[in-house]
Amino acid sequence: MRTPVPVAMLTLTACVGAPPVAPVAPVPPVAVTPAPRPMLPPPPQLVPPTRFGLVGALRQGGLALGQVPAGTERLTLDGKPVAVAADGRFVIAFDSDAAPQALLVAGLADGTTLTATLRIAPGDWRIERLPTLRKVPVPDAEFARVRGGELAQIVAARAKGSDADGWRQRFVWPATGRISGLFGAQRIYAGQPGSYHGGVDVAKPEGAVVVAPADGVVTLAADPPFTLEGRLLILDHGHGLTSAFLHLSRIDVRVGQPVRQGEPIGLVGRTGRATGPHLHWALTWRGARIDPMLVAGAMPGA
Repeated sequence: MRTPVPVAMLTLTACVGAPPVAPVAPVPPVAVTPAPRPMLPPPPQLVPPTRFGLVGALRQGGLALGQVPAGTERLTLDGKPVAVAADGRFVIAFDSDAAPQALLVAGLADGTTLTATLRIAPGDWRIERLPTLRKVPVPDAEFARVRGGELAQIVAARAKGSDADGWRQRFVWPATGRISGLFGAQRIYAGQPGSYHGGVDVAKPEGAVVVAPADGVVTLAADPPFTLEGRLLILDHGHGLTSAFLHLSRIDVRVGQPVRQGEPIGLVGRTGRATGPHLHWALTWRGARIDPMLVAGAMPGA
């Protein structure tokens, strides 16, 4: 069972792998602290040319936007490549079980490297007890027959990628209302622990409109419904960042269709495994599960 832990302060340490070719005036380090709206792009002059610049949530389930140092040809996070846009911007995120430290490395055109050690604060997860809802039973033969194909479609949809620029935007909530399920919560089903919650649930009446939280391209529109997710819609926001919307009663977009932030994409429902009408919104970055509340901010009106 996951144990709730307090959130610590976040710090960023940047190390230059080699001195600049020509002398420059000293540049004070950029302090990185959690922002209340993590997707807000940094000001144009936030990033000194020989430093990393990050703004966002350096914590489990968090996401940050950054700018590479001048002359960067490649970027890695813990040894894995990170996509960098033509203007030097990039996005990174940290799974709910991320290690307490991550290493960001930029390889420069002159052969030198710049590194930043990121201290990843722990998440503060809650326990949700659902005494009247039983844990998913042992799958029957029919479930086992179709589930593999459903999961393969989800994996493929998240891996498609697109040239969407939604990852740069300040995300909005796809539906507003009472939050009935928190990201990272450990669910106890009638006394039996289950897996933690990988998204945020918003309680809404069936038929309420769901909108795109940021620009994206539709990579999956599951209709007929999947066994657990129901009518499932996945949007790719670019650079490995995807949104999934579960239990929809209707999907109003098609695979390959580009959508704009705020555009209607479907209706709230209770298809699949759901105890009542609600929207389950999940965010991932290259497989890392992200807390939507750290990306979209507090629920309006809460």
